[in-house]
Amino acid sequence: MRVNKMNQPNQGIKCIVNTCHYYMNGDRCSAEMIEVQPRNASSTQETDCATFIPEGQA
Repeated sequence: MRVNKMNQPNQGIKCIVNTCHYYMNGDRCSAEMIEVQPRNASSTQETDCATFIPEGQA
C-alpha cells in the first residue's frame, strides 16, 4: 500500500519508528492513512504497519 507523504502530521496517528519515510518530529506520522496487518492478529506483537517505507526509499 503506497500513500502520499503529507506536509502535516496525521493527528490521529502516533509513531515512534524514526526510520520510516512518514515519520515526523514529535513522534507523528505524515501518511494520509495507514494499514495495519494481519487480519487475524490476536495480540499487539502479531501486528505490523504495512505502510512502513524505510527512509530514503520512497
